[in-house]
Amino acid sequence: MSKLNENKVKAGGDVELKDKVVAINRVVKTTKGGRTFSFSALVVVGDGNGVVGQGLGKAKEVQEAIAKGIDDAKKNLVKVPIMHGTIPHEQLAKAGAAKILIKPAAHGAGVIAGGSMRAVLESAGITDVLAKSLGSANPHNVVKATIKALTLLREPIQVSKTRRIKLSKVFNG
Repeated sequence: MSKLNENKVKAGGDVELKDKVVAINRVVKTTKGGRTFSFSALVVVGDGNGVVGQGLGKAKEVQEAIAKGIDDAKKNLVKVPIMHGTIPHEQLAKAGAAKILIKPAAHGAGVIAGGSMRAVLESAGITDVLAKSLGSANPHNVVKATIKALTLLREPIQVSKTRRIKLSKVFNG
């Protein structure tokens, strides 16, 4: 059961985070007394300005699971380099059986990505990107792989300092 939900949440500081519910899963445990239902919610939070995080919440009720997922996501925030609404370079990442590819796109192209990946990229504030899921479509692993790919991205200034070359050479190759 996949569902996208969006709310605004205040983080620890004065940054306002938006949360999106990527997936809700119902788990049934059969016991001697009958069936016990519980829910798990995969949530992505981001400020729309280069900060994004993902969390998993589990509880007996859906709203409680979402709240726990938001709290978990706030603990796992990462900073993403964004240049003119897109990413600096293409990146490939893998988490479990999920393998994803993200590429920078021209201004106005929009976010061309599947459900789970789209939630992460939009929460991060990326407006133009091409993304493809190459492996498993499991939302948990796709979200993890997307965040891993975003953390592996480097800004041109950082690359020029590391390689000790001029910034103009980084862009021209």
